[in-house]
Amino acid sequence: MNIMERKYGQPYDRIETASVDELRALQLERLQWSLRHAYDNVPFYRRKFDEAGVHPDDLKELSDLASFPFTVKDDLRENYPFGMFAVPREKVVRVHASSGTTGRPTVVGYTQNDIETWAHLMARSIWAAGGRPGDIAHNAYGYGLFTGGLGFHYGAEKLGCTVVPVSGGMTERQVQLILDFRPDLIMVTPSYLLAIADEFERRGIDPRETSLRIGMHGAEPWTERMRAEIEERFGIDAIDFYGLSEVIGPGVSVECIETKDGLHIWEDHFYPEIIDPETGEVLPEGEMGELVFTSLTKEAFPVIRYRTRDLTRLLPGTARTMRRMEKVTGRDDDMMIIRGVNVFPSQIEEQILKDERLSPHYVLELTRDGRLDELTVHVEIKPQLADELETLAEDCARQLQHNIKNYIGVTTRVQIRPVGDIERSMGKAKRVIDRRRM
Repeated sequence: MNIMERKYGQPYDRIETASVDELRALQLERLQWSLRHAYDNVPFYRRKFDEAGVHPDDLKELSDLASFPFTVKDDLRENYPFGMFAVPREKVVRVHASSGTTGRPTVVGYTQNDIETWAHLMARSIWAAGGRPGDIAHNAYGYGLFTGGLGFHYGAEKLGCTVVPVSGGMTERQVQLILDFRPDLIMVTPSYLLAIADEFERRGIDPRETSLRIGMHGAEPWTERMRAEIEERFGIDAIDFYGLSEVIGPGVSVECIETKDGLHIWEDHFYPEIIDPETGEVLPEGEMGELVFTSLTKEAFPVIRYRTRDLTRLLPGTARTMRRMEKVTGRDDDMMIIRGVNVFPSQIEEQILKDERLSPHYVLELTRDGRLDELTVHVEIKPQLADELETLAEDCARQLQHNIKNYIGVTTRVQIRPVGDIERSMGKAKRVIDRRRM
């Protein structure tokens, strides 16, 4: 492929640079279909719409969406596992799941058409980020129920890349395969890419001397400072991707390599709103608030006004007609993201309470070890076992570490503390201490 064929700024699909009027007309048509599809086929949505006194026929223009009820993560948990599906289960060709707070994950489904749409949107995203057919793509996202690995995999293949499905972990092997296969693209969480850089340097190899040209990063919040460090250490363009399994997975929005000025939302498939997290009121473009998505084309798992809990703002399009979202600055709930895995304090609590030797008095400490986030669980022994702390601590810690890894999917440190060692609160317990920015 010559340099002219690799020229950035050209869209993958014509709709990316269509007029705003054309895009809004398409959104209205697809939004009317999606509301009807959800109402007719998902009992939850029929009940919610009826209770709110709205009907799909009430949507005459895009602004009418504000009168429809929100969907929240608890709605998905309460309809676990397949109650939110809008097609017969046998028409669902794949399921994915994300972390939940009560031991129940949120389960999402895809028809064959949904899978093809997702792959197409990921191909479009990788193209916007600078990937091209024929590139070798080193995929270090985790495979499995997490949408990251397979989302990037299918999209890269759809685009025509050669995919190396390494998955996460095994840092030494990651480095060796990058040296041996000479990939153009690396798809990985930003924090783990810096850990890979550390391994290169431990071997005495300058990461800037690798074949890598573009890093495609998501699944966790990351700062402009981290982007600058990645780009400096590897000599690459580091591009931000955004998605969540409830909406489709990665491929909801992406930065364009030629501007890197916010993530363009693929508005022909996802309709965004920004709301006041307290009141639910739709906010004007440009104001900071909670991001809400309505799917426009999903068959198996439509979502109507899904509250992401992510805080950002909407901005006009630049490289594409479609609106941009700023980098997510935080969340309005208590979820932690540890190396790309969503973790809730109540998930940890559930594992603690499985062990009758441990008390419900605990605190979660977030630190940064080099380039990677670390989670330490501090939990007290039960008062009646106070005299046996030294004898029981090692086994309790090992068992809790095992359960957290097995049921939640993250590796933690565990400190078994004496009775009364963890500060008590007279109000809402402070469960998380974030020392990463202290």
